Amino acid sequence: IMMTPLPGITSLKPGSCTVPFPGVRIEVVDNSGNPVPKGSGGYLAIREPWPSMLRNIYGDPERFERTYFGNWPGVYFPGDGAKWDKDGYFWILGRVDDVINVSGHRIGTMEVESALVDHPSVAEAAVIGKNHEVKGQALACFVTLKEGIEITPGLEDELKKHVAKKIGALARPDDIFFTAELPKTRSGKIMRRLLRDIAEGRAIGDTTTLADASVVNTLKANYQE
Repeated sequence: IMMTPLPGITSLKPGSCTVPFPGVRIEVVDNSGNPVPKGSGGYLAIREPWPSMLRNIYGDPERFERTYFGNWPGVYFPGDGAKWDKDGYFWILGRVDDVINVSGHRIGTMEVESALVDHPSVAEAAVIGKNHEVKGQALACFVTLKEGIEITPGLEDELKKHVAKKIGALARPDDIFFTAELPKTRSGKIMRRLLRDIAEGRAIGDTTTLADASVVNTLKANYQE
């Protein structure tokens, strides 16, 4: 356990993992490994060792050092994006490859997806980042509506405003695409890399693990229209 509230001691904030466990020194740092001020976001970094920490990858110590200590000397990087608020509470944004950099602001796909499914018309959502000439990355959202809900002319803008209200104007999606189904593996995991391929007009990658490969072909055809 690295960060957790202590019953009867720590005040809770919904969505936050609160503060580090006693003896664990965690910071949020920038690209250079320097701590960022409270109220900012960046990368989750662990400055000092802790009990039961991972010490090696069997048979591949170089990979261990490269993966977890390769970003900043002497700093353990678990691969998560995070932010901490003015009270020093930490908020995990997700894996760094699941965090989108929009105009220099790091936005977790999980946050945007949660805001979308909070809308009464949305059953499911998948958010990816696609290349943008000005912003660096733009938010593209694939949305499945609840049964009985029809697509109306104003629904797309309504969802964009809903996300902006829940998270902030910076998280307002650039594109929202309505689809009957999302590409999923047999275990139910949404294949976001395939959605990135579709959004950026690339050749579709490996689809052998999909439960229904035809979903991707339908999505691609509809997205290009």
